[in-house]
Amino acid sequence: MTSDFLSKRVLSIQPSPSIAANALVAELRAQGRDIVNFTVGEPDFDTPTHILQAASVAMHNGDTHYTATTGTLALRQAIVDKLARDNDLHYRLDEVVAGSGGKHVIYHALAATLNAGDEVIVHAPYWVSYPDIARLNEATPVIIAGNEDNGFKLTAAALEQAITPRSKWVILNTPNNPSGAVYSRAELQELAAVLRRHPQVWIMSDEIYEHFVYEGAHHLSIVNVAADLKDRTLIINGASKGYAMTGWRLGFAAGPRALVAAIGKLLSQTTTCPSSISQAAAVAAFAGDQQPIADMRAIYTLRRQRMLERLSGIKGLRCIPPQGAFYVFANVAGLIGMVTPDGQRITSDIELVDYLLQEGNVATVSGAAYGMSPYLRLSFASAIDTIDEGCRRIAHACARLR
Repeated sequence: MTSDFLSKRVLSIQPSPSIAANALVAELRAQGRDIVNFTVGEPDFDTPTHILQAASVAMHNGDTHYTATTGTLALRQAIVDKLARDNDLHYRLDEVVAGSGGKHVIYHALAATLNAGDEVIVHAPYWVSYPDIARLNEATPVIIAGNEDNGFKLTAAALEQAITPRSKWVILNTPNNPSGAVYSRAELQELAAVLRRHPQVWIMSDEIYEHFVYEGAHHLSIVNVAADLKDRTLIINGASKGYAMTGWRLGFAAGPRALVAAIGKLLSQTTTCPSSISQAAAVAAFAGDQQPIADMRAIYTLRRQRMLERLSGIKGLRCIPPQGAFYVFANVAGLIGMVTPDGQRITSDIELVDYLLQEGNVATVSGAAYGMSPYLRLSFASAIDTIDEGCRRIAHACARLR
């Protein structure tokens, strides 16, 4: 098959860089390489026991059939209750929709709303899939350059400048992947003030890392600080990160009833419904014991501190402590231009990633994948011993640069 047979939409995008990086790790390990993997974008914890038990009960009770397209009544009620309990956000059952992961819901939301020529505003550094999902739906991603000096956060002035008559969505991600930025109440209020002046722009608020915040940071949705924007805000969340359920593929959205219905219409023609077993498990996750979240957050807090400590002594690399999520977004400008032991000059963060993999057997993801160079994303969703060893290898490899 030649590329002529493929659609222009598919040819316009690249495979997810983070998924590709993780796949490369698996391939190298299968070849016998000892690779420390800092690319992973998921908890390394097992799904909590009470969630597994709920799935088992569902299977043995025969809950193995199609469900309502937007999710079972029990799941949607659990989502409504979770939003009220955790986020002080109040939605009706017909304002929530479940999908096969948060990415799945994001895709369907954009597919349900975008036309050729529309624009989607995305602030760098961004989660790798936002721009390509916009492109797949014939829209143009408008990338706003990030700034380390303000904590990698979108400012009201930058947002105002990016909005045009063709702007349809702005995507906010707090806590942010990859930077760990968490927006404060005042920062969200400033963004809301801009958006009030542009009623054609809807807000997609990706809050999948909401439970993992550090050093006094507090997660807020823009709807918490600007209730008047609720009727054009779609909140994206799910079970993957907070409940260590990435493989269960269960995400959800909450927003205006008409948009949720449109997403549901598309789902009815694509995946029909999420896995019935995953839905039963998610009911237990959202409505059941929440202690596992606190336990994971406490462990991530220790891992975050350890990774920051281990990276701090590496010349040419510096880090802003992340306020949320489970990544360090390290500035590697001081390593660009240096020469490897075999005489190759490193000219980009992409080449640095390759050097660390080949020289140090450590897998990372380049900042270029997230729209901002020269940086590396390193996940601390790994055991302390793994963090220690990976950072030791990075330090050794960097020390060999000249």
